[in-house]
Amino acid sequence: MSCAPPIELLSSRPMPDSLNAPVVEVDDLTKVFDGTTAVNHLSFGVPRGQILGLLGANGAGKTTAIQILLGLVKPTSGAVRIFGKDMERHRIEILQRCNFSSAYTSLPGNLRVHENLTVFAQLYRVADAARKINVLLEMFEIPHLKKALTGQLSSGESTRVHLCKALLNEPELLLLDEPTASLDPDIADKVRKLLKRIQRERNITMIYTSHNMRDVEEICDRIIFLQKGRKIADGTGKQVLAQFQQKTLEDVFIHVSRSGELLSEEEVKERQGAPKT
Repeated sequence: MSCAPPIELLSSRPMPDSLNAPVVEVDDLTKVFDGTTAVNHLSFGVPRGQILGLLGANGAGKTTAIQILLGLVKPTSGAVRIFGKDMERHRIEILQRCNFSSAYTSLPGNLRVHENLTVFAQLYRVADAARKINVLLEMFEIPHLKKALTGQLSSGESTRVHLCKALLNEPELLLLDEPTASLDPDIADKVRKLLKRIQRERNITMIYTSHNMRDVEEICDRIIFLQKGRKIADGTGKQVLAQFQQKTLEDVFIHVSRSGELLSEEEVKERQGAPKT
């Protein structure tokens, strides 16, 4: 994807929180729907500037966890703190500093691309919105789509428009759900490199879900594997491979999905080399 412009694109807004404090803190999170546990005593933290991969087969609890982080779903128990603030009490304040992109959501199809982005820029109170929209369209190599009807875009084009939308407000925390879905290999590679560049230059924290293990291997600093709502692995790619004694993350994914393996906390600690409690 385009090498210019530099990603001060946006601005040099200061990061007010301590750089040592976790951006995201999830504490013993549980969500039960009609007797079915979607998220089961999940705890983790994400430091500033890290890209965390949240992985698992369909039904593992990833989407529910993301929805709780966005304040769209209220947990049955447990707590979420983002930027040191409780999500339930400070949702609007927190979301002003976040954004979200999913390959499975749609923007109003009867609006042109620039109209959709302008509406969101107004909602986010973006200064110099027209310039920022043009910069983002150039970055994702879709300036020719500016006047296209959003409902007539291909899946890959729509995915890139969503990513433009997600960067409009210069988020400090970016939640990405399958951000390279529907992209051809060349564009997917460019998007991965661009996201890593944004992380490096803007120190943005990202939580990234994907079924594409190449995405995960190339972009994620750390991985959490979920199975039946529980965390069964947490570490770098190499640490997760060692824990499951597999050669690739795809092998891990297939192994967990097919075996339905659900480890106890003691078994997880044993595999990770931690002392038993």
